[in-house]
Formats: sequence, structure tokens, C-alpha cells
Amino acid sequence: MLRSQDHSLHDLIARFPQATVLVVGDVMLDRFVYGRAERLSPEAPIPVLTVERETEMCGGAGNVARNVASLGGQAIVVGVIGRDRDGAALNALLVAEAGIDPHLVTDPGRPTTCKTRFVAGQQLLRADRETAQPVDAQADAVIAAVVEALPKCDLVLLSDYAKGVLTDPVLGAVIAAASAAGKPIIADPKSRDFARYRGVDVLTPNRGELALGTGLAAETGAQVDAAAQAVRAQTGIGAVLVTMGEQGMRLATDGPPLALAAAAREVFDVSGAGDTVIAVLALSLACGGDLPTAARLANAAAGLVVAKRGTAVVSPEELGEVLHADSGGLLSPARLRQRIQAWRSQGLRVGFTNGCFDLLHSGHVSLLAQARAACDRLVVGLNSDASVRRLKGPSRPIQDQAARAAVLSALSSVDAVTFFDEDTPLKLIEAIRPNVLIKGADYREDQVVGAPFVRAHGGEVVLVPLVEGHSTTRLVERATAG
Repeated sequence: MLRSQDHSLHDLIARFPQATVLVVGDVMLDRFVYGRAERLSPEAPIPVLTVERETEMCGGAGNVARNVASLGGQAIVVGVIGRDRDGAALNALLVAEAGIDPHLVTDPGRPTTCKTRFVAGQQLLRADRETAQPVDAQADAVIAAVVEALPKCDLVLLSDYAKGVLTDPVLGAVIAAASAAGKPIIADPKSRDFARYRGVDVLTPNRGELALGTGLAAETGAQVDAAAQAVRAQTGIGAVLVTMGEQGMRLATDGPPLALAAAAREVFDVSGAGDTVIAVLALSLACGGDLPTAARLANAAAGLVVAKRGTAVVSPEELGEVLHADSGGLLSPARLRQRIQAWRSQGLRVGFTNGCFDLLHSGHVSLLAQARAACDRLVVGLNSDASVRRLKGPSRPIQDQAARAAVLSALSSVDAVTFFDEDTPLKLIEAIRPNVLIKGADYREDQVVGAPFVRAHGGEVVLVPLVEGHSTTRLVERATAG
């Protein structure tokens, strides 16, 4: 049964290392072949990939376990591999991951599931080596491994990729054993028959799986809510969390539906995003978090992982920082560097402007809108409270840096906010290396801090016209006089 306690999002993240999640399901190997595609084949109208490098990582239930471990939790993973090179490689990857305890059953009669993606800027082709035949011969061994691991775990997570491990007998035995042991159960389904997961506490289908499993429309939020409640009524499952891609998530329980807007500001690669969602959900519930809080954390993690290449994972530091930023906080230098690196990997031009922005007025809004128009992503450097006091006097700032950052972050023209303690942003500009440096036209280019540096590194300096008659100082004077 799920335990419900009152924990903040940050408190839950801090408790992740105390949790152990038992992941049961279809483990697989994800192989990525990267190269250049600069010509077409003379043999067929297809690109020729000149291979430059290859990487391998855990996929499927293995990637769920990897996400649990990357977030600081402990993962026990039970699955089936073949007696082949891919199986040996997958087992070695899991053994090498700190925080993962693999219990893999070998079936000599089946290949290890392996998905090979060929990438040249974007995916050109995916080649799958697999079988979806039930692992009937190894079912008892899988069940035995689960029963042995149950006393060591806080929660059971069923990662079903429909590759034959979670057959009806295995599902029934695992759910019964976990329930008898008092362990909460989450299931990420791939079957159209949701009744197979009867007895789990939380089901996490995506919108397409929900529509297939219920035969109901699942396009709008209201339709998703109705279909999810139908699943609960038909199966007795306690809660249904539906992932909806760019439309976020919706949680169906006994109470009103909870709608969570998508957290991603950009999508680079969705590989493994669902694995991250259920890993965060599992850890949060294993630590005693309530379902709405766990769903909010999972949604924030999904927004992070889709901005990364390949079958990626999320760290607790990244998750904590994005929560801080989403609540109006400032990005740390490390988080800002990661975000800028992701933007540049997509060929986006990064712009920079700076200021105190103490009382945001129409002149600021105009400046920031014009700055954003001059680049693809805009970083705003915010004077820290100490910096503002040195520049403006002891009575300023009127709003502290967290409040000023919250207001700036709410503007659609602003993609990231960070701060600097110095009197000028030169060190920050040198660290960011913006492609475009933007200031108001009340400056000459030779007066713009960082302009020579940006020019020397191939960037440009843009001076934008200001809205006359607006300044924070005048607003403060007017308010004081009035």
C-alpha cells in the first residue's frame, strides 16, 4: 500500500538515497552509432553513414534502474538476457553502475533485446534485434529472483516493454508476492489489457496506450481523465498517471484530476524519457511522498531528460536546480553551462544582456523582447543584491535577487536567468561566450562591457532602442514623493 506523508519536493529528493526500488521487466541494450552522412549511396537512394563512434548503454528496465541509481537511490533489477555478446555487454554495464544490483536470468534460446540507432545529427535508422516470445522456460527463475529480492526493497516497479518477460503467470506471481510483502507496486504498461496489472497501486500509460487499452478517445484533457477513470473502475487500480508528451501529465485518483503542464522548454531526444518519469515516481513514493508531489517531481525530470542526447538520466542536483528555477530561482553556473551546451549542440545562437531589473517596467519589457529577437536563446545576467547596493546605494534593491529572477523568468522573451556579484558582468560574459551581446542604445559600443571579448570570439554586439521616459530610479522617486 502507498504511504502518504507531507514532504516538500526538495525534501523528497534528499531522501532518495534511503530508497531501494526493485525493477522487474524487459532489460535491453541501447547501441548508438554516430557519424556523418554527407552523400547518397550509389546502390540506393539512402544516405551513407561514415561511422565515427559507437556507444552502448542500458535500455528498457535497465535504463529505469540506471535512472533510479543516478538519482541516488538503490536499484535491484530482475530481467532476462540471452547467452550472447549483447547479453554479456548489458550485464557488464549494469554491474559497473554504482547503485545497481542486477539479477539477470540467462535464456540460451533467445537473443538479448538490442536496439541500434544510427545517428547523423538526427536518427537515420533504428535496427532492432529481439524476440517477444514469452519466457515460459525461465518464468520460475524470474519469480524466484523477485521473491528473494522483496525483503531488500521499498517498492516494486514493473517495466513492461512487451518483450516476453512479464507474462501473465509472472505478473500474477510478482504482484501477489509484492502485495503480500506490503510493497507498493507501479506498472508501466505495454499491453492493451490493463486488467493484467490488477493489484498494482499506480499505472503509468502514455496517451496512446491509454486509448488502445480502453478503446476510448484520449485527445483532450477531459477525455484522458474519463479514460483513466474507466481503467480504475474496471481494474481496481488505485491511480493512473497518464503521460501526454508536449501536453504534460494527468493524474487520476479518487479526487479531482491533477493536470501538470509539460516542463520542457525544448525537446532534443525523447529516448528513455518514460523511464526517467517512472524512476522518479518510484523513488518519491518509496520515500513516503504523496502521489501529486511524486507526479510533479516526475514531470520536472521529464522536462530535463528530453533536452539531452541518447538514453539519458537525471541527477538529483539537476532536478533540484530545475525546481529552484521553476519556482523563480536563479540558475547556478553549472546548470547554466549545461543548458547553454545543449542549445549550442542544436546550432542555436545564445544572446546575453544584463541589468539590475529592480522594478520591471515597460522599458525593460521592450529591451528584453528586442534582445530575444536578436538571438535564439536569451540569458539575462542579474546584478546580485550586493552588486546593486554598490551601484545604486543602500536603499536598493527594492526586491531581492530571487524575487527579481522570478519576475524575469516569467517573461517569454527570457530563457535563463543567472546572477553576478561583481560590479560588471565581464567574468560572466567570458564564461558564457555569447554569440550576441545586447545592450540599450543609450550606450555606445565602446562603452559596452564585454564587447571586445565577444567581437574577438566571432560574436556581435547589438544596441537596441529604448522606450523613453522609463527608469526604475524615476519610479522609486515618484513613489517616495507620492
